[in-house]
Formats: sequence, C-alpha cells, structure tokens
Amino acid sequence: MDSLRGTMLVATPAIEAGPFLRSVVFLLDHDQDGALGVIVNRPLESEVDEVLPDWAGLVNAPVCLFQGGPVAMDSALALGVVADVPPLGWRQMAGRVGLIDLDGPLPANGELYGLRVFAGYAGWGPGQLEEEIAQGAWLVVPAEDGDLISPRPETLWRDVLRRQDDDVRFWATFPDDPSAN
Repeated sequence: MDSLRGTMLVATPAIEAGPFLRSVVFLLDHDQDGALGVIVNRPLESEVDEVLPDWAGLVNAPVCLFQGGPVAMDSALALGVVADVPPLGWRQMAGRVGLIDLDGPLPANGELYGLRVFAGYAGWGPGQLEEEIAQGAWLVVPAEDGDLISPRPETLWRDVLRRQDDDVRFWATFPDDPSAN
C-alpha cells in the first residue's frame, strides 16, 4: 500500500466503541513500520492556556486541548497550518500542515493560518492499519486544511462524510444509537 501520510481516516460504523468511535484522524506518518496520526475531532475540557499559556493566543477556536489519541496522553503535540512562509520549528507533514516544536520560538503573527494542540496520538504497528482498512473500519479520504482547525470539531465526522462523492456520504445520517432506530 502506498503511504497514506497527509490523508484522513474516518471511522466507519464498524467501530462501535472506544476512542476511535466516530473519529477523524489526520495521518502524520505511514510507512512499513506503521502509522501515526492525531484525532482532530475530540476537544477536551482543558484549555490550552492551562498547559501552554504562551501558545494559547495562537490556537484556533475552540481554544482547548484535543485528545489526539490513546497513546501518550501526558504529552503534547501541535499541528500548524502555515500561511505562506513556515515559521522556525515547523516540520512539514503534508502540504501546508506540519508539526510545531512547542519548545521552540513562538511563530510570528501571520505565519500560521491555524494551530491545534493535541494530548496524545494514535499509533498502529506494521500492517495493523492496512488490516483495519481492509476490514472496513476506516475510510481513507483526502484531508483539507480546514478540517484540522475546524471551529466545529463536533460536526467534523459528519461533515467529512457528507462531502464524499460516493454512497459512503450517507453514513453521515447513521444514528448515534442504532438500537434506538
């Protein structure tokens, strides 16, 4: 399988519970050694200024931490979408999206189009993600810069599904509790 780096994984209704239920994951890395990404639609109640006060003014609304995944929830990872010229401490992941060094200098005003800070990340071992995709747990779709910094992350799962060209867009109407249907 070709690298899926820079794409989005959208959880299908086959994932019925756990941290990936109705999740949208931006893949930061994917190769023969496995895959790494962050869940972009799981805002937490913790505000960025409680953990990284210097960075709070650069974060897009909602100005909170996001649960990036179930791995290393005690560590922070930041994704930035560059406006034109990348700031110091920015490492490209895909297109205009890259990791920001939270120990580095703050980007200058206007260098970033958007910024999100994640607690933890999602990870898959060699072949694990490919197997989950083959079993129908994930849709692989193109990422749009705005997805990563959506002001309404709670609707992102449905929004990403609705814009697909094929019949999977109808999964956006899948009820929260199918047993109550």
